[in-house]
This record gives sequence, C-alpha cells and structure tokens, in this order.
Amino acid sequence: MTMTRRFEKPFTQQEAISESAIARVGEILRTGRLHRYNTVQGAVSEATLLEQEYAKWQGAKYCLATTSGGQALQIALRAAGVGPGAKVLANAYTLAPVPGAIFAVGGQPVLVEIDENWHTDLDDLRAKAAASGAEYFLISHMRGHIADMDAIMSICKEFGIILIEDCAHTMGAKWKGTRSGNFGDIACFSTQTYKHLNSGEGGLLTTDNPEFAARAVVGSGSYMLYGSHGAIPREEVFQKVRLESPNCSARLDNLRAAILRAQLPGLEENVRRWNVRYSILESGFNSAPGLKTVERQQYEEFVGSSIQFQAPGIGTENIPDFLARCAARGVEIKWFGGKEPTAFTSRYDSWHYLGEMDPLPNTIRTLSTTCDMRVPLTFSEQDCREITEIVADEAAKCCQT
Repeated sequence: MTMTRRFEKPFTQQEAISESAIARVGEILRTGRLHRYNTVQGAVSEATLLEQEYAKWQGAKYCLATTSGGQALQIALRAAGVGPGAKVLANAYTLAPVPGAIFAVGGQPVLVEIDENWHTDLDDLRAKAAASGAEYFLISHMRGHIADMDAIMSICKEFGIILIEDCAHTMGAKWKGTRSGNFGDIACFSTQTYKHLNSGEGGLLTTDNPEFAARAVVGSGSYMLYGSHGAIPREEVFQKVRLESPNCSARLDNLRAAILRAQLPGLEENVRRWNVRYSILESGFNSAPGLKTVERQQYEEFVGSSIQFQAPGIGTENIPDFLARCAARGVEIKWFGGKEPTAFTSRYDSWHYLGEMDPLPNTIRTLSTTCDMRVPLTFSEQDCREITEIVADEAAKCCQT
C-alpha cells in the first residue's frame, strides 16, 4: 500500500436485508395489516412472534417490542417505578438517549464516574449510592464494554437498588456465560440501523419481573389488547396494573418485526464475524504509534461491532488533526473528548437540560483521548487491515513521542 492510499468503503453501509425478509414484508404490505393489533381471528401478529422468539433467544420470561431503544428505556424506567424527582444512578459515559430517558420520565440523574477502561467506577458507584439514596441504577454497557457485573450486582443488592440495563451495544454479549441483559431487573435493546439487529429504528425490552412486564406492555400502548402479546405474565397481573400505567404509544409495527425476525437466527454468526474483524483492528491499533486499546476482561464475551482506542501519544490537542487526516483518507473515527457534541457523540457536560452536574474529572480525563470507530460487517478482513495501516500511518505523523 502507498502512503497516500485512500479507503473507499463507507462506514455507514449495512448489509442488505435478506430476500426472505423482503418477501415477508411484501406479503404484509399486500394485507394492509401493518399495526400489531390489526389481525384477523386466529392470526398472530409479526410483533407478537418477534417477542416470543426474542424472549426465548435471550432467555427471559417476558419481552416487549417498541418503536426505539430510547422508548424501551423510558418504558422500563416507568415500569420500574421511576417518576418525578426519583434519583437514578447512571454511568457518565453513554449516549444522549440514556439521560434523555431519565429526564423524560421526570427522574433526576446522578452521574457516576467511569474508570480508564470505560467501565463504571465501582468506588464512585458505591459512594453515590450511599450518598444519594437512589433506588435505581440505569447502567449503560456503552460501546459494548461490560463492567464487573458480579460487583455491580453486589452493590445493587447492598443498597436495594433496581438495576436497569441498557444493552443497545451488547445484544449477544455475555459476562461469565450469562447474557447481557439477564443481570438486572429490566433490560433494553436497540434495533436501530447501527446495532446488532437492524430495523432502521426499534427496540426490545426483557424482564423476568411479571409486574414490570405488565406495566411495560400497557405503557407501550396496548390499550386493553395486551392479551394478544405472546411473552407476557398472567391476566391477574394485568388486572393489577392496567389502569395505572400511562399509554405512551410506542408499539413496534409488523413490518419492522418481520425484518427483525429474519435476522435473529443469524445473530450468533454475525457476532463471530464482528469479532474476527475486531481482532484485526485491535492488533493493528495496538501496534500503531501513540495508540492503545483496552484489554478485554477475561470473563467478557463481547460483540466487536465497534472499536475504541485511546490516543495518549497523540494528545488531546492533536486529536482533531489526527481525525481529520484519517477522514481525508476515508477512515471515519469519532472522538468523545470534544467540548461540543458532534453527530451521535457527546459528553455528559453537553446535556444542559439536566441542570448543573457535579464535575467528573476521571470521566473527562478518560474521554479526552477516547476514539471510536464503527465496524460494519460490509468490511472484509482485508479492509480492516487496510484501515489499520492508514490509521497507523497518520498516527505516526501526529504522535508527540
């Protein structure tokens, strides 16, 4: 490869939706029955089938399909009892829909520091759990990095905290053999285009708590049609909550459900494919001057649909130039250290609607050199090698040491 070679593939291109999904969508369109509750007698909607199949795949008792991952988070928070003024612990390294969900239900976020590996800082979590009296923790497994879930669960048990997992980046990941999402009281997943299942927009909520499940189903906008859902608790649970849960009209439609059902059987294979690509990128970035990735924990079975690295040898002041150089050669890298939000990327101090927040120096320091890159499955293994060569070349030009 010459020193000026440019990478030509887009970082936003996803794999095509399968022909079987396209055919099924065509069948649904011909019926005109796109709404999940618009079924003929004896028929089961695509959305209901998706909930049944995802609950089985995830290993959860109950499942709800929603219009987005953010809506799943809001519904989960309401179902768990979060209301105006309720304090909710949340790790500070996340994307805007997470604090947005807390704000939307009237909760008061208590942001927790992260450590140098992008995980929740356990000491800060314990201290803020004790000081705040918060009864909830919305943990975001941001960019697929899973914290020590044994320690997290121990702290939640110690303080009587309800744990809600944001698994937007960890669908298919595990910690000590347990699927991400099966630790807390409720889990939320995203099926937005850049996630592990792609319906353009969409979300899933899972739980083993029957009352939380019933509140979520009614809250999603089931009216009194909740009985048509296939992964739900018994009728008596709904009788208890059905008049107490607000209708938020966040139902997934049959078209997107059909698209997701077609992808679910191939998810495990896609996890393997992502991790092959991740391994190539990880090795290349670790060999590049001034860059380093984080060693994944022994018990973490992650999904490498994106990769993060630190650029300490380049330095915060030189990172914008480094990113611009990579972009000029076709490699799109995001930076979490910028003072201003860019595209999907923002820091906690950009969320002014939350009011004045306590400073989080460890989080700022860690994010100051944190770089992030998508890993589309449309990239080949050779593509990944070419990317590392370009990144290493430009890192060498920007490196301070």
